Amino acid sequence: MWERVVGYGALLAAGTLALQWLDYQRLAWMHSGDIYLFLVAAAFLVLGIVLGVRVFAAPAPAAFDGNPKAQAELGLSGRELEVLHELAAGQTNKEIAAHLHVSPNTVKTRVARVFGKLGAKRRTEAIRRARELGIVP
Repeated sequence: MWERVVGYGALLAAGTLALQWLDYQRLAWMHSGDIYLFLVAAAFLVLGIVLGVRVFAAPAPAAFDGNPKAQAELGLSGRELEVLHELAAGQTNKEIAAHLHVSPNTVKTRVARVFGKLGAKRRTEAIRRARELGIVP
């Protein structure tokens, strides 16, 4: 009994599928110009979006080089430069010492050297001067 029901169901499904396919074919035949127009319009839309993104996208910022010329003129060593970067990041002397694996007294000495080379009396002044020179971002 169930086999007959399933068989008739499959025949009805196949017939429905065939009628839908024929209806689709008729629709596609009658409106083929509209379908082609839609596809061309969609292609131009995608092309316009892609070109717009490429043309009007902000240019990539130049890579930060740290102004090696200014570093050489000031005579900043590598460790002093690291301390200056940590200062610019807002780190305390203890945090800088822990990050660079040196004693806090060493950090104090290097900070004092950086201040002297930049002609600064405070951290904020040293950071501002280093940013003006392009040494730190």
